[in-house]
Amino acid sequence: MKKVQLGKTGLMVTPVIYGGIVSMKDGQEASDRYVKWSLERGINYYDVAPVYEDAQEKLGNSLIGKRDEIYLACKTTTRTYLEAEKEMAESFRLLHTDHFDVYQLHAVSTKEEIDVAFGKGGIMELLFKAKDEGKIAHIGLTGHNEEAILYALSKYDFETVMYPINWNIHMGQGNGEKLCQLKKERGYGILGMKNQIERAWKNNEERYSSKFPKSWCKPFDPKEDPEAAISAMRYALHIGADVLIPPGNFESFSFCIENMEKGTAAYTKEDEQILRDRFTKFGHLPFLLEDKGMINESEKE
Repeated sequence: MKKVQLGKTGLMVTPVIYGGIVSMKDGQEASDRYVKWSLERGINYYDVAPVYEDAQEKLGNSLIGKRDEIYLACKTTTRTYLEAEKEMAESFRLLHTDHFDVYQLHAVSTKEEIDVAFGKGGIMELLFKAKDEGKIAHIGLTGHNEEAILYALSKYDFETVMYPINWNIHMGQGNGEKLCQLKKERGYGILGMKNQIERAWKNNEERYSSKFPKSWCKPFDPKEDPEAAISAMRYALHIGADVLIPPGNFESFSFCIENMEKGTAAYTKEDEQILRDRFTKFGHLPFLLEDKGMINESEKE
């Protein structure tokens, strides 16, 4: 399988990576099956977070004996040294490792929390120390607020950014454009999440009665709308994502893997028309469930 460089980290990774939510809630046997399937197809980058319920435990067990074959990324929503130190130690334990290839400030959303992270006793003190000690190789951040992400990047040269690189919000708002442009100057790697998302769920009933309840926005159904799903992959890569993170369900993940060659091909006028037609149909709907007050902090990807 072809690999791409994740920004200035130098890590050569598969164009589609394994998001830990795929392993969440489905049980250890299912996680083992998902991970085995992905490893057999060459996937070499696995990302998880403490807030993904049981995902660290399940994914960690599934990767026993495979740690030297893959890159492992983790995250934290804590912003102080002591909180992060405790959470990082627990992540090491559950994931059966003593180092992370990428460790990220997770779900950054305000300037105030970033100032705490960089202040005295903030998490950045721990991350710099951990990097010096070889416990983490690269420092990144994730979030859904572009201005907050840009503010964080003004304070430190983060090596990776995980952000929604999505056709709908980019077409409708230009969301993600500043981040993708700045990447050309700074060289950080962009992990494009939400690329397969069609729109927000209308309500919780629609979400939890669907085939994709683990996805906190409505993904394209790969069986019903495969053309749009592939066009959405191409769109995200076209505007600046280095790699793609499918929604947290195995159906979307496996679709992206099975269609990786098509999904990483050049973006075409036909792709543009497919997505424009859907944008015309749906318009710019509220994209995130949190916009509707329907999401818990623990569900954030």
